[in-house]
Amino acid sequence: MNLPNVKNIIPVASGKGGVGKSTVSANLALALAKAGAKVGLMDADVYGPSIPTLLGITAKPESKDGRVLPVEKYGIKVISMGFFMPPNEAVIWRGPMLNKMIQDFLSVVDWGELDYLVVDLPPGTGDVQLSLCQSISLTGAVIVSTPQEVAWNVAQKAIVMFDKLNTPVLGIIENMSHYICGHCGESEEIFGKGGTENAAKRLETPFLGSIPLVKAISASSDQGDPLVYADPDSPSARQFTEIAGNLLKQLELRRTQGDKKIAPLEISPAGGSEISILWNDGKSSRFVPRELRLLCPCAGCVNEISGQRTLNPQTVPTDVKASAISKVGRYALHIQWSDGHNTGIYGFEYLRNHAA
Repeated sequence: MNLPNVKNIIPVASGKGGVGKSTVSANLALALAKAGAKVGLMDADVYGPSIPTLLGITAKPESKDGRVLPVEKYGIKVISMGFFMPPNEAVIWRGPMLNKMIQDFLSVVDWGELDYLVVDLPPGTGDVQLSLCQSISLTGAVIVSTPQEVAWNVAQKAIVMFDKLNTPVLGIIENMSHYICGHCGESEEIFGKGGTENAAKRLETPFLGSIPLVKAISASSDQGDPLVYADPDSPSARQFTEIAGNLLKQLELRRTQGDKKIAPLEISPAGGSEISILWNDGKSSRFVPRELRLLCPCAGCVNEISGQRTLNPQTVPTDVKASAISKVGRYALHIQWSDGHNTGIYGFEYLRNHAA
């Protein structure tokens, strides 16, 4: 899938819930819009869609020519599952329905021209995250964590997930970094100090900034009047603005230095006697189609628990060819084979390791 009119797609993720990821997503989107950018905000947290509440949106999306028009408020375009759910209704969906939601939010919603589409992901590393990474090429992800060791240990899993899916991590934000008393103004590190920033240094991942735990942020969020819009000159709002600026610097660095992630530059046409890939680091890989078919890593060919290969080589024709080859997000190739097999997703690293 391709969104030619959207320049950057930036998911905001967290390892666990309760770290303020949605609040960060909303204020980050507003800070980018304040800088003059065209911004969209996609609430993909299907189990707990809170963006409509955070932005005080009560209007419903309208339709035009078979497309859904996102609701506009505070200068940003917004879509959320919360617009389509009855109040207090729980979403009980399996993977295919979640994948369909992601596909619709990307292709049926008429986003128009955007500089940035910020995606508020659910916590964890589940179906929504995987569907998004498989559906479209992401510019890079932002990770939100709180200072506690337990929160950061889980947040690292989100970083590992994006790394496996070949999606760059643009930076880490520490939320609730310290508590500021509303009466005396004293600061106290009730969740610890500097844990996220120190961990970012260890992982050589950019640290975008920290946000304090203050009553003004939660109060403005509950009222549907985000702090960046309600009180842009407050210290906390200025920190959101600074974080947005740091994010833009990381995007510019990636534009000037290039993407260091391994990805194909050229792939030979399907149907040939050889499959060849030219990578962006100048190296090339060549595969005999049948040998690559026998290396299929899907659950139908490999036991996911034991790792034992279950595919019987005698069932694969000697003249099997690739019927179609397509990219899956930024991390894999999907190959459909002439013997009818079409569930194989070959990660770039996997292909590099098994090249002749």
